[in-house]
Amino acid sequence: MPASFSLYETPRRFPWLFLLLALVAGVLQAWSLAWPWRLSGYEAWYGQPLWWLQIASLAVLPAMLIRQRRAWHGALLGWGFATAWLCATFWWLFISMHVYGGLAAPLAVLAVLALAAFLASYYAAACGLFVAYKGERLTRAVLLFAALWLLGELARGQWWTGFPWGASGYAHTDGPLAGLAPFVGVYGIGAVAAAIAVVLGGLRIRHAHQWQSYGAVALFAAVLWITHQPQQDSAIGTNRPPVSIELLQGNISQGEKFQPSSGIPQALSWYAEQLQASQADMVIAPETAIPVLLRQTPDNYWPALQERFSTGKQAALIGVPLGDFEVGYTNSMVGLAPGQPAAYRYDKHHLVPFGEFIPPMFRWFTDLMQIPLGDFNRGGMNQPSLAWAGERWAPNICYEDLFGEELATRFVDAATAPTILVNASNIAWFGGSIAIDQHLQISRMRSLELARPMIRATNTGATAVINHRGQVEHALPHQTRAVLQAQVQGVDASPTLFARWASRFGLWPLWLAGFVVLAGAMLTRQRQ
Repeated sequence: MPASFSLYETPRRFPWLFLLLALVAGVLQAWSLAWPWRLSGYEAWYGQPLWWLQIASLAVLPAMLIRQRRAWHGALLGWGFATAWLCATFWWLFISMHVYGGLAAPLAVLAVLALAAFLASYYAAACGLFVAYKGERLTRAVLLFAALWLLGELARGQWWTGFPWGASGYAHTDGPLAGLAPFVGVYGIGAVAAAIAVVLGGLRIRHAHQWQSYGAVALFAAVLWITHQPQQDSAIGTNRPPVSIELLQGNISQGEKFQPSSGIPQALSWYAEQLQASQADMVIAPETAIPVLLRQTPDNYWPALQERFSTGKQAALIGVPLGDFEVGYTNSMVGLAPGQPAAYRYDKHHLVPFGEFIPPMFRWFTDLMQIPLGDFNRGGMNQPSLAWAGERWAPNICYEDLFGEELATRFVDAATAPTILVNASNIAWFGGSIAIDQHLQISRMRSLELARPMIRATNTGATAVINHRGQVEHALPHQTRAVLQAQVQGVDASPTLFARWASRFGLWPLWLAGFVVLAGAMLTRQRQ
């Protein structure tokens, strides 16, 4: 008799109790990315990733899938798990659509649910295929589930412009799997976590082949031990002089931000005052810190800022919309520095659907909301960094730091690769929700993948300094008006392995690995 799982298969009827369990596990999966509750005695958990909860909650899914006989049962369980997970992850989209966009509450709820249900279809397909081709051996199931989970995550992250917010790997910015980030990135981490989840998901091996289970656990332990060893800073190029920075957090609510009588003059006044007074080597104002086109600012407003940074030893990066009706508009960062022949400019490349561009056939949906920003032009993929104070500052705007493979394109040429990453954000669209902490974990993962510090200047949070090891060194309280004064140490070392392959091939190596495992499982299943 071949070695096999001890499968306690459910009846051929659909297991409705399992579906309820899948929904609960999906919610816990969302909470593992940034814990959303302030519990007595566990206050330190709030906003933090819980890697063990991610693996434990995901393990519930393969534990149920291996007990299914029909592929469509597996697909429905996977769809339920993922829909609950995604709804509980980005429920705060309701705030942007209803509170600030003016969409009726029932329609906003339906829109969030519809988006989650659509994205969950990728995981439904993955789970259906797993049930169809899982076979009877532990090794096969571990590899197959990890590969299918990887393909589902990649599809969500790239298809239809991609919406990878809350990918499972983000729960591992702390913990033993973090050491894998410079090698395989967030999606590779998610695949490894999925493999571990299968081992822990109730799989039981008969008699002589129990060694496979022990062997799989030993292999994972060895990989984690190797990749989680602390690196010496001198070995990766951090023995550089620190640079002083100031990060401006204006804390202007989204409801006021674009109001001519309140938010606009408030933003123009406060940010100008801080920019003029700054004595740091680099001062950074967040996305749309200047909330109007430059020609709409008061007389001499922009020339005064240009003059301020035309001499001396300070430079600035400022978020501002640029353009006009004829050439189109961009969501941009403008850099002002002494000795520069022209102002530095970075235009956002990866735009947010519905907020910054309108997908085909969805004009009717955006017309239901009163969002002040419309269609923007896209900037180039690999735009140059701003050279200042011995560092190469590489901006990305808000949502762009979800796409590590796109940030990695800046590392094709090691001589011009960024030494400091800069994220400028305004997620006041989502109020004081857990979105702020989720976004912080996303930025931390980019630092781990690329081994570069990430500094974050935001409107309402999280304004922070993250070092090249993904650790938050300094941060401002959320939803406060303040200036974060700190020092940052750039890194000018050889790109990480992830940066090397992702800069040249994007995520295709991961796609290929997933499809090879899937094809192998399908072919060997047909021969049985």
